[in-house]
Amino acid sequence: MAERVHPSTNPKAVVAPIAKPPSARPRLPNPTLHPYRPYPTSRSRRKVHCFSCRRCSCLTCFWSFILLFIICLLAAAAAAAFYMLYQPKYSLVSINSLKISYFNLNTTTSDDTTLLTTKLNLTLSVKNPNKKITFHYGPNSISVLSDSLKLANGSFEEFTNLPEKISTLRTTMGPYSQVMDTDSVNSLNSNLKTKNGLPLIIVMDTSVDARIEKLKMKGIAIGVNCDGIHAALPKAKTAIPTTANSSKAKCKIHLRIKILKWTFKL
Repeated sequence: MAERVHPSTNPKAVVAPIAKPPSARPRLPNPTLHPYRPYPTSRSRRKVHCFSCRRCSCLTCFWSFILLFIICLLAAAAAAAFYMLYQPKYSLVSINSLKISYFNLNTTTSDDTTLLTTKLNLTLSVKNPNKKITFHYGPNSISVLSDSLKLANGSFEEFTNLPEKISTLRTTMGPYSQVMDTDSVNSLNSNLKTKNGLPLIIVMDTSVDARIEKLKMKGIAIGVNCDGIHAALPKAKTAIPTTANSSKAKCKIHLRIKILKWTFKL
């Protein structure tokens, strides 16, 4: 038989009430406490450091460029003012006379060598066209060439070229002897057969000091090139020198700026 369940007959039995969970109250922030802020990691610190370095580099480059631009602007303004005030000009170089006193081209049959011996006399004029600038030329070297063949070399003593004055220079170059190769001999013989005579070029290298009132500029390297000169050779049996034709000669002065192993002409 199945068992029966009988209800409790105890009148004092009380059913326990079910407890309700406490209501969740929102937490209000405490104004006295500081909010939590995590410390930056090493990667974030590196990013901040790189950003600051880039910013400093950019600012340094910017202000350096501005400073360089201002210096260049002031230098240009000073150069323009100097030019307008003094109007500097190069000295004017002209050839008064070039005489070939001796010219001998001798070939030895025993060893088949060719020896060239020359002697030249040169007179130059240097005019200073400036009114307030004085030039002082230091020791210099001068050479006479025909194409790339050097015929003679010499030098001038140092001299002072006063404003609006002309200085006359004289020098004797040689006797100068040199052994020539076959190509140089052929080139020289070809130039000797030309109608106008042997073409000559005069090259001079020197340094100049410029004085403008109380201002002095020292050691300015310059070069002088004179071309358009033709000369006939003296006869072997006479000792009379021949005078070169320099009526169409043109002389140009240029600055020589040397940087390391390179020389620039201006």
